[in-house]
Amino acid sequence: MSQEILERAEQFIWKNARLLERQMFAFHFKDGSPDSVVDALRPYQNADGGFGHALEPDIRCPDSQPVPVQHALEILDKVEFDGEMVNAACEYLKSITTSEGGVPWLLPSAHGYPRAPWWNTDVAPPASVNPTAAIAGMLHRNRFQHEWLEGATSFCWSKIAEMELTDPHDMAVALTFLNDVPDRERADAELPRVIDQLFSFGLVADADAEGYVSKPLDWAPTPDHPLRKHFRDDDVAANLDVLVAGQQADGGWNITWEPISPACELEWRGGVTLDALLTLQANGRLNT
Repeated sequence: MSQEILERAEQFIWKNARLLERQMFAFHFKDGSPDSVVDALRPYQNADGGFGHALEPDIRCPDSQPVPVQHALEILDKVEFDGEMVNAACEYLKSITTSEGGVPWLLPSAHGYPRAPWWNTDVAPPASVNPTAAIAGMLHRNRFQHEWLEGATSFCWSKIAEMELTDPHDMAVALTFLNDVPDRERADAELPRVIDQLFSFGLVADADAEGYVSKPLDWAPTPDHPLRKHFRDDDVAANLDVLVAGQQADGGWNITWEPISPACELEWRGGVTLDALLTLQANGRLNT
C-alpha cells in the first residue's frame, strides 16, 4: 500500500508540480543532486538577493519579498545551505530591515500584482516576528554568520517575550527561533510559556478537523522534532491515518485554502504533496 502511495504521488508531481518541487522530489526519493534543487531555486532570486516570482504561490509579485526568503531558506535547509545564495539573501534582508531590527511581513510592492486577499500591508510596514523569527532560526540552525542576524535575533527575543502567540503563523516562527537560537539557557526558559500557549490557545487541531488548521503533524512532522514529545502517540497515529487517506485520485494532496488561480493551486499542491510524502516517510508509513 505504501509503495502505491509513493508511485501515485510521483506521477502527480511529474505531471503537475513546478520544476523546483520535481527536483526536490528527485533529491529526496531518487538520489537526485542537491545542486539541481539549488539551480531550480536560483531563478526565483532577484539581483537584490531577495526572492520573488511567486516562490510563495499566493504572492504573484516578481519583486523580492520577505516571506519568499523564508521559503527559500526552508528549501535550502532540507537540501544544501548554499552560502553564496544565502549571503545574498541576507544582504537583501539588511536593506529592508526597519529600525526595530526585523523585517516586515509584506512590502507594498506586492499590491501591484495578483495575490491572495490576506496579503496586504501598510505603506511603511513595521517589522514582524513573522517571518523574521523563522529566518533567524534557520540561519542559526545552519550556523550561518551575517551581520544582519545579530539585530534580528535581538528583535525576536524582545517580540516573543512580550507577545501572546494566538496566531498559528506567529507561533510557528517563534518555535523555529526558540528551537535553534544558540542561547539555550534563555530559550529553554522561554519555551515552556510558548508551548503552553500552543495548546491553551487551541492552535492544535484534532486529526479529523477540516479547513485551514494545524494538526499534530504540522507542528511536529518527524519523530525527532523537538515538539513531538508534547503529543500523544495516539494523536500522531490518527493524524498519519488521516494524511494517508487524504491522497486524492490524481495522486496528490489538496490544499485547505482558496487558491487565486488554477496554476496557483497546482503550484501549492506540488509542495503539499512533497511535504506529505516526507512526513509519511519520516514516520515509517512510506516504503521507499
